[in-house]
Amino acid sequence: MPAPVRDSGVGIGVAVALVLAGLSGERPAGDLDVLGLVLLAAGGLTLAAGRRAPVAVLAVTGLCAVGYQAVGFDVPAVAFLFAVFAAMRAGHHAATAIASVAMLAALPLVALSSGRDVGTAFTQGRDALELAWLIAAAAGGEALRQAERRADEAERTREEVAKRRADEERLHIARELHDSLTHQISIIKVQSEVAVHVARRRGDQVPEALLAIQEASREATRELRATLTALRDDDLAPPRGLDHVHELVSGARSIGLDATLTMDGPRADVPTAVGRAAYRIIQESLTNVVRHAGATTASVTVDCRPDLLSVQVDDDGRATPGTVQLMGVGLLGMQERVRALGGRLSAGARSEGGFTVRAELPVDRTP
Repeated sequence: MPAPVRDSGVGIGVAVALVLAGLSGERPAGDLDVLGLVLLAAGGLTLAAGRRAPVAVLAVTGLCAVGYQAVGFDVPAVAFLFAVFAAMRAGHHAATAIASVAMLAALPLVALSSGRDVGTAFTQGRDALELAWLIAAAAGGEALRQAERRADEAERTREEVAKRRADEERLHIARELHDSLTHQISIIKVQSEVAVHVARRRGDQVPEALLAIQEASREATRELRATLTALRDDDLAPPRGLDHVHELVSGARSIGLDATLTMDGPRADVPTAVGRAAYRIIQESLTNVVRHAGATTASVTVDCRPDLLSVQVDDDGRATPGTVQLMGVGLLGMQERVRALGGRLSAGARSEGGFTVRAELPVDRTP
């Protein structure tokens, strides 16, 4: 049952019980009778807000109890005891203590003002607010608060353990990938370096493709090591960002793609996560251009504005308007990066032919 429904049920039940108790006992005549019944009902119904405003409910139920005692209804302050329980559960110890002491003093004074002698007044006050029940309500509220706090701490601990296990598994996967991929890339790197060395010793011209393979294998090895280091500790490895985009464009040029780069706006204030995402989007886009587009030219445009970083990669490849674009692993990865930062990604064929990828990443400079 939802908490608001449960609180409303308690409030209605206490209000009905107080009104019935008032109707069954001695009560004044006339307008005071109606006022007393209203105060009895109000004291109970106020408990419905005990979870949202416990201190306010404590004050209102106390005033209602004093009010119906003052007009002649000798009914226990049950609603106030419920309010004490709710306030202690919420952790308002000082307010509960002050309100309880005030009630212990106010009820006998109300009885004295009604013309009763001192002994009768204190007896009526004690009966209306039984001290033992008051202590029990306070103790029960505090015990429940402590139990809820321990439950919250246990839940938080479980979440932390699950996160640590996920991090450990991620690191394990990263190590496995690093070991296997680095081995294969190292073979490519060694073979390409040997081929370059042999060609130079013979005085032959080294093919551009062979030099590109050599450089790409070196870069891939560095990337793998940097990624593993970042997974071990994000603070140990400086992340790739906008300052490294020119390396991507230069790498695309080295394998024969006529690639250009245009960067507008200040880059210094771009958050690290946004810069890293932009770098990876450009990297994946250029990789797709080289591998799949059949393009001869590509342009990379980066626009850094105060509230938005936009990245666009265009090519003159085989894509034509109207063709169905399947979301491959690369595009899905870009989409996930952009969505995680609250941005937008669009990808599709251009009207003049070729393909375009555009990402808009919000820049939040709030500390």
